[in-house]
Amino acid sequence: MNRWLLHPWAKPLLWLLLAAPLAWLTWAAWQDQLGANPAEALLRSLGDWTLRMLCLTLAISPLRDWTGASGWLRLRRNLGVATFIYATLHWLAYAWFDQGLDLPALWADVTKRPFILVGTAAWLAMVPLAATSFNAAIRWLGGRAWKDLHKVTYALGPLALLHFFWMRAGKQDFLEVALYALVIGALLGWRRFKPQG
Repeated sequence: MNRWLLHPWAKPLLWLLLAAPLAWLTWAAWQDQLGANPAEALLRSLGDWTLRMLCLTLAISPLRDWTGASGWLRLRRNLGVATFIYATLHWLAYAWFDQGLDLPALWADVTKRPFILVGTAAWLAMVPLAATSFNAAIRWLGGRAWKDLHKVTYALGPLALLHFFWMRAGKQDFLEVALYALVIGALLGWRRFKPQG
């Protein structure tokens, strides 16, 4: 497995896979295939893919431990950047479709609705992580400070889950929330309780 993960084509192939949902959503929007409310469908789909990308990012360390293949780690930064890209597109879709990019209206809505506030806080927490996702930033910050900063990633799971829960609460639709809670709980729990050796 390590041989495949360390192959020069592993990262380009990963980026193709990560871009595929966005390419499909773009094509579907262009072809008017997103249903009766395309703006809502696009907004929700981008949010769903952000949560999935975050789960994949959180899964890298457990996968390394479970499989013994250290090559997983070289893909983590790519997944983290992709998560930020989808989160940014999700937030911009909300700002554009829901609020018409009106800054006072955006501020009022963010401060009024808790699920928007939590989602915005999670996105803002990702900004410094994305801004320091390059080798030059690691050298500038120093390895230890960079690792400490990127531990914020572990708080993103609960924040994203709370955002998702509050968004679904109005429709009393909690099945997906429960599934994501199980996945994120297991991934974060592994870090807390994994055997030391």
